[in-house]
Amino acid sequence: MNTIMRKSVLSVAGLAFAGGIFAGPIAAHTMADTKPVAVAVQADKPDAAALIPHGTQGEQSHLTLNDEQTANVKAIIAATKKAGLPERAAVISIATSLQESKLENLGHLGDMNDHDSLGLFQQRPSSGWGTPEQITDPEYSTTAFLKGLRQVDGWQDMPLTDAAQTVQVSAYPDAYAQWEQQAADLVAQYWNS
Repeated sequence: MNTIMRKSVLSVAGLAFAGGIFAGPIAAHTMADTKPVAVAVQADKPDAAALIPHGTQGEQSHLTLNDEQTANVKAIIAATKKAGLPERAAVISIATSLQESKLENLGHLGDMNDHDSLGLFQQRPSSGWGTPEQITDPEYSTTAFLKGLRQVDGWQDMPLTDAAQTVQVSAYPDAYAQWEQQAADLVAQYWNS
């Protein structure tokens, strides 16, 4: 698909998904209906380079993780596996969380935030993502993000920042790209642990 057409499609999709309509209320009503899927786990450690099919876009950022952030990486990977999705979905999820919260499970930010965004993905209860308690549960918030990602046609073949932006509808759509290498490295490190 050419760039102009893809951007037009993503722009229209972004308008349709604004306000949490995309993954918020839809996810809240259908999550209980999901069935576990068997997943074959490879014995070897995934190759980080293979998890970046388009190559990284732009300058890459890196964050030294503490124990809480590492635990959140592992929770995102576990939720991705439980959802029956491949490593690439975990890369997109971790890069999104790195951008949204630096992999910290954020509670109410008070004056530092002008809305009700919470958790690893800065999801909003007022947009239908779930209750504050649900959104601040790493498994729930990851499952909600992945539910949205699954609804993006062709997410597996999109550049990471386009896939993340279609779900998140961020004011900074290109910001997710800077975390792709670290996210791929983390998935390669923890996928089989």
